Amino acid sequence: MRNRFPRLRLLSASLGLALTVSATEVQADSMASEQRNLACGSPSSLDDGWAVASPESVGMDGARLCGIAERLALRSSAVHSVVVVRHGRLVFEQYFPGIDQPWGQPEARIDFTATTKHDMRSASKSVTSLLVGIAIDRKLIAGVDASVVKFFPEYQSVKSAGWDAITLRHLLTMSSGFKWDETLPWSDPNNDEPHLAFDADPIGYVLGKPIAAPPDALWTYSGGGTDLLGNIVERVSGKPLEAFAREVLFEPLGITDLEWKSYKNGKIAAAAGLRLRPRDAAKLGQLVLNRGTWNGRQIVSEDWIAQSIAPRFQAVGYFGGTLFYGYQWWVGRSLSEGKEVRWVGAFGWGGQRIIIVPDLDLVMMTTAAQYGQPKEGLAAMDILANIVIAAVRDAH
Repeated sequence: MRNRFPRLRLLSASLGLALTVSATEVQADSMASEQRNLACGSPSSLDDGWAVASPESVGMDGARLCGIAERLALRSSAVHSVVVVRHGRLVFEQYFPGIDQPWGQPEARIDFTATTKHDMRSASKSVTSLLVGIAIDRKLIAGVDASVVKFFPEYQSVKSAGWDAITLRHLLTMSSGFKWDETLPWSDPNNDEPHLAFDADPIGYVLGKPIAAPPDALWTYSGGGTDLLGNIVERVSGKPLEAFAREVLFEPLGITDLEWKSYKNGKIAAAAGLRLRPRDAAKLGQLVLNRGTWNGRQIVSEDWIAQSIAPRFQAVGYFGGTLFYGYQWWVGRSLSEGKEVRWVGAFGWGGQRIIIVPDLDLVMMTTAAQYGQPKEGLAAMDILANIVIAAVRDAH
């Protein structure tokens, strides 16, 4: 595999490649830029549903958080934003200008702010999981043990032998066993991922993949499985995925400024196409932290959240296999000042991270342009362990 995760190159081979300006230059500029909040990360009041507070009021060391920009500069990180939430209050946000390549747009320098949307890339997979849970909550889907092929009766003649044993749970945990490889170069004809973007019938392509192992026997990262889940949600709801998501998830969270992009072939990219403001992405983390509630409203069932973030498979082949995987959510841990701290995360290629730390009632969200870099995502994990978690001064 290549040293990057999770990847979805955009609509042509020219998109999603190396950045033309060095991350060091970007980060140096960011330190001097007016985009750095004068109050050292003090969040703005935007009337977007977030209550803002000082770090000290929620038991965090504001001075320590103030060191995030300096720490990022040490790693030449190309990070575009950092958002921190504790006890349900937004206590820190900082934005940095830099080179980015938003979905379907040319590479350009962007002055990121609190109102700038950013590609979520494969963090979209975790959102698709939430939508599957909502569909189950609403009895649109019987449950995770439902057979996948029953949702696609028109593909009975296309599906490969063995697909009848695959359920939604297998797709959610990426343990379905169908042959899939998106770790190869984009130009490699054996890379399955481009078929999602360019095939006239990507659903037929996925269902036609041969079964390499019985369900539950082999964990294999697959955007194809997530795209099947997104299409199932569309079929049972009778609505485009974005429309359903707006109605049942984003609007209840007060998220109105969003995009869910489609591939070149017109199919919505359930696995990678979501674009959100970082503050809004952090709401998704808070929703999970609150066991499916937002402002007292149950948006996703508590049971679904519990099922989703339970570790189910060792993610062999990614991050050295040190992380676990749930229902399209990553489960990991950090060492902060000698203490092991467990967390749940939504990960997107390039350094997009939504990290939920249940034991500390904490959410951290980052966006970045570390596409294809060996150190992708390391800056987020560094500041999580050495600054954000370390800044917590009480355990409650």
